[in-house]
Amino acid sequence: MKFDFDTRPSDSPFVESVWRTETAGGGSFISTAESRWEMVITKQMGKFTLSIRGPETKASPALVPEGHVEFFGIVFKRAVFMPNLQKKYLVNEALHLPQSTRNAFTAIGGVFEIPTFENADTFVTRLMRNELLTHDQIVDDVLRGQTRDLSLRSLQRRFLHVTGLTYKTIQQIDRARQALTMLQEGKPIVDVVYEAGYFDQPHLTRSLKLFAGQTPSEIQNNRPAGLIAE
Repeated sequence: MKFDFDTRPSDSPFVESVWRTETAGGGSFISTAESRWEMVITKQMGKFTLSIRGPETKASPALVPEGHVEFFGIVFKRAVFMPNLQKKYLVNEALHLPQSTRNAFTAIGGVFEIPTFENADTFVTRLMRNELLTHDQIVDDVLRGQTRDLSLRSLQRRFLHVTGLTYKTIQQIDRARQALTMLQEGKPIVDVVYEAGYFDQPHLTRSLKLFAGQTPSEIQNNRPAGLIAE
């Protein structure tokens, strides 16, 4: 199943991107691994659900609800987290919050008006002001390639607390997604092995089967992995 995404950048320093899509029927797709987390608002039959989706460490099948369904999502930067909701409990999981009133959700720590694709930044700002979102500068610096004067063990604990993942896992997922994009663009497999930094083609194949659910050949044969939050 393919999705047509409308994606825009965000004015919020906490947000990577904002996206929306819709579908007119059920079905399924392969959700690829993702090192970031997101909030997804689903509208079906006039009712809304807010889902807080954690990072995904492997490709997995996902079902699409029957009927006409609209989705919109806010993808957060990896150094951003919710202090009242430990990220480790969200890895490969999601927390679903149904609409609590006519136009609001009861989220963790307060009641908030249902956001839209257009006012997502305002929604994020309200979460920040209510101290429901925060940012870890040390994790952000390390992800940007800047070293910090902390022990390896301290950094590992910090990464697990803030991102739910180890630094090594984040690197592996991001490399697999880079390879997936290059293969979908038609780049030869042998070039992807070299440019994405894999040891050899079997190494690339094992990585993509784990993180994208497909082999390099399957990807190049126009079988792209679906992903609700691109």
